[in-house]
Amino acid sequence: MLRDLNHNRLLRIAGLFTWAMIGLPLLMLSLAPVEQLTDGGMRLALDSWPTWAAWAVFGMSYAWLTRGLGERRIRAFDHLLVLLLAGSAIAISYYSQSGLGSILLMVVACVLPWLLPLWVGVALLVACEFVIVPVYVRGFDFTWSEAVLQAALYVGFTGFAFVTGFVGHQQAQAREEQRRLNAELRATRALLAESVRVNERTRISRELHDLLGHHLTALSLNLEIASHLASGQAQEHVGQAQTLAKLLLSDVREAVSQLRDDDAIDMRATLLPLAEHVPSLQVDMQLPVQFVVDDPERAHVLLRCTQEIITNAVRHSGASLLRLRYSQDRDTIRVDARDDGRGAEAARIGNGLTGMRERLAAYGGTLQVETAPGSGFVLKLELPLADATGLRDAARRGEAQSPA
Repeated sequence: MLRDLNHNRLLRIAGLFTWAMIGLPLLMLSLAPVEQLTDGGMRLALDSWPTWAAWAVFGMSYAWLTRGLGERRIRAFDHLLVLLLAGSAIAISYYSQSGLGSILLMVVACVLPWLLPLWVGVALLVACEFVIVPVYVRGFDFTWSEAVLQAALYVGFTGFAFVTGFVGHQQAQAREEQRRLNAELRATRALLAESVRVNERTRISRELHDLLGHHLTALSLNLEIASHLASGQAQEHVGQAQTLAKLLLSDVREAVSQLRDDDAIDMRATLLPLAEHVPSLQVDMQLPVQFVVDDPERAHVLLRCTQEIITNAVRHSGASLLRLRYSQDRDTIRVDARDDGRGAEAARIGNGLTGMRERLAAYGGTLQVETAPGSGFVLKLELPLADATGLRDAARRGEAQSPA
């Protein structure tokens, strides 16, 4: 059963299990008679209500922070809960006059790399362990030097737990990067497959037009001459052959026209893989039912722009939902991208947006960026299709209709 759980859920369950087990010694201390709470000079003064309150706060905070660990955005409220989580562990030690809080700090250490920057998490753990030093002095009759040494030992234990969590976090990031690259590879492979299909259909249509069309036209002309030279029954057969040649030439023209009309790239098959299984971000992609692009270069521009929009939403916007709306008319493809991220006072044009503008500008396209604090980011793209593509399609239609 454990094999079916991913590492994030397993870490969450392990932490909650440790928290539950800490409740057992707390329960024993709370039920023990007062005279039994002294053993060899170790005094345990347990105030039940504050201790159980801190224990409950720790469990609820941990359960909230570790839900969807690594799959959701960390917000300011989560940072406050981290402080509450560490504070509740310290409170357990102070109210119970025991080292139980230090054990819970090891649980905190495992999840801190997912929630805080590296050095901030290390500093918080060290500070929490040394805050508990007075507990060792009062509850265990340690000298101050012995108490500091005890805290240093717990720093080593929590450091090991912290490094374990840090390694797990790095592995999760590596898997996410691998997933992103795999999605881009699948999308690029789909675009390449569509391009190969288009090129092959174009080659076949050219061969049909240039070879069969030319020879059938020559055959038709020769049969026309033969019909004027022949007489009698031979002229009848020549006329039938001439009719068949004209029908065959018409069929070739129709086949060439159909091949030309279908040599477009299916953008649905190309773009949909990019929206699959994006962690911490739901991508709502709406595409036209018939979404095809004649020009492979423009299809590549649209693919790369979509990749950059999703990447920016994951890395920079803090969004949980990205809506992508694609529309296409005779001359233009339009993309409207909106996320529910934190937004900004003004859009900072980095390498990603600059690259998108350069790609679009090469084909006469435009990019507009709108943002406001708390309103997310809105990107509006326009990619014209009517310049070189329109001339090429007109040339194709004229070529298919010509006899040779």
